[in-house]
Amino acid sequence: MSERTEDPHATGRLLRAGQLAWASLGVAGGLVVLGLLASQLSLVIIPLVLALFPATLLVPVCARLRRWGWPPALAALATLLGGILVLGAVLAVMVSLVIAELPELRASASDGVEEIERFLRDDPLGVGINGIGDALELLREQLGEAEGVGDQAIDAAAMVFGAVAGSLLMLVVLFFYLKDGPRLVGSAVGLFAVERQARVRARLSTAWDTLSGYFQGQLVVAFVDAVGIGVGLLVLGVPLALPLAVLVFFGGLFPIVGAVVTGTLAVLVALAHGGLVTAGLVVGLVLLVQQLESNVLQPFILGNAVSLHPLVILLAVTAGGLTFGVLGAFLGVPVAAIAARLLDGSAPEPG
Repeated sequence: MSERTEDPHATGRLLRAGQLAWASLGVAGGLVVLGLLASQLSLVIIPLVLALFPATLLVPVCARLRRWGWPPALAALATLLGGILVLGAVLAVMVSLVIAELPELRASASDGVEEIERFLRDDPLGVGINGIGDALELLREQLGEAEGVGDQAIDAAAMVFGAVAGSLLMLVVLFFYLKDGPRLVGSAVGLFAVERQARVRARLSTAWDTLSGYFQGQLVVAFVDAVGIGVGLLVLGVPLALPLAVLVFFGGLFPIVGAVVTGTLAVLVALAHGGLVTAGLVVGLVLLVQQLESNVLQPFILGNAVSLHPLVILLAVTAGGLTFGVLGAFLGVPVAAIAARLLDGSAPEPG
């Protein structure tokens, strides 16, 4: 009889896989608990989290002012006010462009759906695809029902207080992030045992670097996508190219899902105004820009900040959206990226 020998390398890999599986379950359970707590304290937690994103843009500016000799409070206040003026002006222009053309965008998208529905109703392939036609009819009805959003203003008024309070709290939190960021980090690190503080500080540094790299890089990627698709739509003679480009930019902040939604809207508008040929060209344009983004822009601009598989990104956006709506979809990818970098041990070890 032959003796059975165990491969120590295989046994080690199996043990590591088991440890990773249990760690993943623990992380998932912790995230569920945190999610339940966050839902109860959303008015406080949401501003704390959202303030981190503009902080990644404004902290370098504030740090430079402080190196020039500005007092911390004055540097933070000047940076905050400057950021509000610049970012507020840019967002106001972009949002106003979309709002001004929203009725025509809605009508064009509805017309595009009707074109597809008419094509499917004729059933040129003879395969009987009424199910898709019914789905498109539902989409057309939803687009039409969007016109009644103004009638729901009374219901939405109940959310005004929370939105205003949250915005004001976010500005206050952002001010203290800029003024006392290192002190806040030191206070958080001080909650841990002395022998663990260096490692905790390194992990926090990795999380901050990942968040900064992701948000700043994603803004650049979204801007390039918007310019590329917007110019392409202008060349093809598609109307509403500018508001569509703005929507592409905002959609770029929701990887994969945002590209699908805004790209579909552009195709519907092109179909309504230019027919199948123009719509087909827009499909090719969107696919070309997305391929350039995924294969050239993201590796070059984002680097290792978001080294996630597209399936993981899709699951992160979907899970975040199902859990916390639009906010969760926005936060899903950076949270997954930070978790991935911390779990794979890529954080710098303390010296």
